[in-house]
Amino acid sequence: MSKLRRDANLRYRFEGEQKPRGRPRLYAGKVDLSVPSSMTYVENVQPNVALYMAIVWPLSLKSWIRLAYLHDTRQLHHPKFVVLFSSDIEQCPKQIVRLYHLSFQIEFLFRDSKQFTGLEDCQSRTAKKLDFHFNSSLSALNLAKLQAWQNRDPNQSFTFSMASSKRRALNDFLLDIFISKLALSPDVIKSHPNYEALRAYGVIAT
Repeated sequence: MSKLRRDANLRYRFEGEQKPRGRPRLYAGKVDLSVPSSMTYVENVQPNVALYMAIVWPLSLKSWIRLAYLHDTRQLHHPKFVVLFSSDIEQCPKQIVRLYHLSFQIEFLFRDSKQFTGLEDCQSRTAKKLDFHFNSSLSALNLAKLQAWQNRDPNQSFTFSMASSKRRALNDFLLDIFISKLALSPDVIKSHPNYEALRAYGVIAT
């Protein structure tokens, strides 16, 4: 499942009656992506944004694909379109759109794992050890996100930053060291109005 170029070379599947003799006809003409008139209308995903579907043959992939075509007519003088597809020709076009949107969350997951939880730091070549390392890295990220969700402000939209979670954990660690080394009372320090401001020092998302 992915996104096609706006100038992708596609062919419609021929679904008419075949001739009794000769090679069966496979294609019904080239797809004009600027006009979805030959595609099947599915629904409006939002006002003036229509979803169409079709089964087509891309010359670059050499296999039938299910097309999910989004046609945006909110600007009548300059209509726009996005061409998504799935290699599963039975897949629902609405599901293709939904899963493509979710793919960005998956990319964020791998990005944060690489930057903050050591996804690429394992030096072992054993498949079992690599599997354990990858699971540990991704699990650490998911636990951090779960903790951020549990500590969220219900009156505000939820935002998550692994950099902020890591900074807050470092701040907590440093504050505990200061309290211990200076022989301070944890109850007095942690009940101070400015304690939370110190915990959030350098945090991007709160």
